[in-house]
Amino acid sequence: MLFFNPKKLEDQEFADIKTKEVMKKTVTFFEEKGLKDIKKQDEAADWYEDYIAFLQKSGAFATLLTPSGYGDEEARFDLSRICDYSELTAFYGLSYQYCYQVSILGLGPIWMSDNECVKEKTGEQLKQGAIFAFGMSEKKHGADLYSNEMKLNMEKDGSYKGNGAKYYIGNANEAASVSVFGRMTETDEFVFFVVDPKHDKYYLQKKIYTSGVRPAYVGEFKIENYPLKEDEILSKGKKAWDSSLSTVNIGKFQLGFASVGICQHAFYEALNHAEGRILYGQKVTDFSHVKDIFTECYARIVAMKLYARRAVDYFRSSSEEDRRYLLFNPIQKMKVTKQGMEVIDKLLDVVAAKGFEQDTYMELAIRDIGMIPRLEGTSHVNMALVIKFMQNYFFKNEHYTDIPLRRDAKDDSNLFKQTTGKLAKVTFPDYRRCYDGVDLPNVQIFLEQIERFREMLSQAPLTDHQQKNQTYMLHLGELFTMAVYAQLVLENAKLYEVNDDVIDHMFTFMVSDFAQFALAHLSKFENTPEQEKRLEQMLKKPEINANRAEKIWQEQVHPLKDQYSHL
Repeated sequence: MLFFNPKKLEDQEFADIKTKEVMKKTVTFFEEKGLKDIKKQDEAADWYEDYIAFLQKSGAFATLLTPSGYGDEEARFDLSRICDYSELTAFYGLSYQYCYQVSILGLGPIWMSDNECVKEKTGEQLKQGAIFAFGMSEKKHGADLYSNEMKLNMEKDGSYKGNGAKYYIGNANEAASVSVFGRMTETDEFVFFVVDPKHDKYYLQKKIYTSGVRPAYVGEFKIENYPLKEDEILSKGKKAWDSSLSTVNIGKFQLGFASVGICQHAFYEALNHAEGRILYGQKVTDFSHVKDIFTECYARIVAMKLYARRAVDYFRSSSEEDRRYLLFNPIQKMKVTKQGMEVIDKLLDVVAAKGFEQDTYMELAIRDIGMIPRLEGTSHVNMALVIKFMQNYFFKNEHYTDIPLRRDAKDDSNLFKQTTGKLAKVTFPDYRRCYDGVDLPNVQIFLEQIERFREMLSQAPLTDHQQKNQTYMLHLGELFTMAVYAQLVLENAKLYEVNDDVIDHMFTFMVSDFAQFALAHLSKFENTPEQEKRLEQMLKKPEINANRAEKIWQEQVHPLKDQYSHL
């Protein structure tokens, strides 16, 4: 249930028939296209007109990305299935998921606005199979929104003229509309407005060629004296600012599922290759180190998916009273995606030279996986946000009603009403609750590491110098991130009834990873004697259980051979 196989959709649970239909149509499109044509298009960096045509014919985006009331009866903005589709499309190639994610970003400021005229028009565009774009980043400033140079001037007749340029903009060539972030010239307040790429004052400057997502279109555009009316303005001031960050919360959240999709496809390909290869008189999959790599990668992928899906539960259930998602989301964008890089790197050690051959999916994964956590400085930006919650997470515990699995067919328009700021008021229940009833050796070792970390923060507090040292704080955030990551993984492992062997094996690498971060923090930075003492206490090693690892290999990992292969 947790390891996706597009050829076994019948075994997957879907909230309704329409969702299953969209997923099946998409799988059919890619399977009929086949890896050979996917790679041919990628190598040529050709715009995927066949994919765009499929989206228009299938109505996939209209079904998945239209909130209730603006599309057909079965259309809704359901984050659970939206994320499932990110995983599915990335399974075949990040460039396909990229088109989808960029459309989500472009739609965000529209659905978050009070502009019913644009909303109604957007609903019709989606029905026609349109894709969308998000005009946020600029060449000189990237993700630094405060330095935005896009300007909107008010004319004497009450209309507007837009001037400026945007860089690294997906779908900039064929979007039905682009949601553009800028500033009002007169007041300097933030503003969101929509522009039409077909307008003669919209100038597509170039395609930006990247090592990955080659068939997608990453572009640069500018507008010069672009005429706008009031009914093309989406939001101004604080509403525009909130829309920018809230849109990123939803859109960039998809990155974790993209990594999961890529890792699962690469895993199937690597396992099939190793199973069919004979070296020194035995199958590659009979070598003990190869078994270890596959078993660890399997556990890491399952953990990635458990975290990602659990984060969805919190996001869908969020409210002004419960904004815990503001911590879980950046970890989704940063930690899950970096785990994806680690998985691909380990699988590449198995397939070795084969992974660099042009006709493999692995060659595609190698290029794409590293882009995901680094888009617009994502890793550092998100870690800087994560550490803001550290004190409240450990020391300001409040009671919350348990969040259930959220795979239900429900419109999530509540996500369009997010607010920003007031992070100091976001509190959490005691993280140790998720460990109740889990008597597994590596889970308990990991909990002890976290307790030592918590004690360090309270009994050997950070000095002023350390708190002002950005490098120190970002690295400290790696230790904190592991605590939160483990919490959601463990919560969801219970909800999905993951067996104890897999849970304990997932915590084997969590114990090891945490110890490595603690050792790096001990050796790289200037710490007080009390801090050093606590860090040394975090240097635990996992309990190695060869019989358990072999059992997982025999019962869960090795049986995945030949379960999925390319057409």
